[in-house]
Amino acid sequence: MVLLLSMIIVLLIGIIGFQVKEKKKQNATIYYMHNKLQSIMTEQTNEKILVSTTNGEIKQLLNAMNTLLNHNQRILATHRKMEGSMKKMLANISHDLKTPLTVVLGYIEILQLDKPISNDERQRLLAGVHTKTLEVLSIIHSFFDLAKIEAGDTDYPITKINVSEICRKNILSLYDLVTSKGLEIDIDIPEKPIFALGNEEALDRILNNLLSNALAYGAEGNMIGIVVRKDSAYIYIDVWDRGKGINEYQADYVFERMYTLEDSRNKSFQGSGLGLTITKRLVEIMNGSIHLSSIPYEKTIFTVSLKRMTY
Repeated sequence: MVLLLSMIIVLLIGIIGFQVKEKKKQNATIYYMHNKLQSIMTEQTNEKILVSTTNGEIKQLLNAMNTLLNHNQRILATHRKMEGSMKKMLANISHDLKTPLTVVLGYIEILQLDKPISNDERQRLLAGVHTKTLEVLSIIHSFFDLAKIEAGDTDYPITKINVSEICRKNILSLYDLVTSKGLEIDIDIPEKPIFALGNEEALDRILNNLLSNALAYGAEGNMIGIVVRKDSAYIYIDVWDRGKGINEYQADYVFERMYTLEDSRNKSFQGSGLGLTITKRLVEIMNGSIHLSSIPYEKTIFTVSLKRMTY
């Protein structure tokens, strides 16, 4: 009997000792996790908390913490990218505003001189002031348009729209301008209505942007075009030209906010580097996508895809 009790006591002591040891191990693990988490958050690194443990509850906690860290790190990366983009945007807008405003100031200073000038010269200077003022307003409007779109402060209700009709209307509105420049125009739009989920106002602006862009850069290739096609799920709008195109490196960044290079189409498109960014945001509002493919002086195509409606 005494032997049995002794064995039981020894067993209990062993169990208690094991539990104490495991408790200390768990405490050490939790302490490490706490310190590591604080270090990652303070230094804003991309590390994860790695712990070897057989404890189910600690494993669940560890998974939850690493999931939260992943989420936080994605937010930080997005924030840093946006912060850098905003700094670049402000710098570029400052530059783009400075140039026409400097010209305007120069014209005004000439007009203010005591030296007499002819009426024709005065009118020329005033016309220059007017042109550059409109350029400044265009840059400012583009900036605020993008700000409103990204803040969700726009009203573009998604409804059933006739893509064929909208595309036909937009290309015809530019037809005289295209032909006056001596360019050929290739129109491939089905006569029958093709319907998609979208917004007519947004699609009008997208097409105006892309067609104006093609017109500006298609002059070198002497041809621009628009194609409307479909499959079972989507409608595709191709706006293309045969101009100088966009090299592969630029194509990866051309839709980014304020992406600019000396020969960037995005920069020249609206002066502020916001044109293609606004176009992409409008496409995304309609739950669509936009894609670019370019072979310089052969064919540069901007393709907008929208969800098709068959009823």
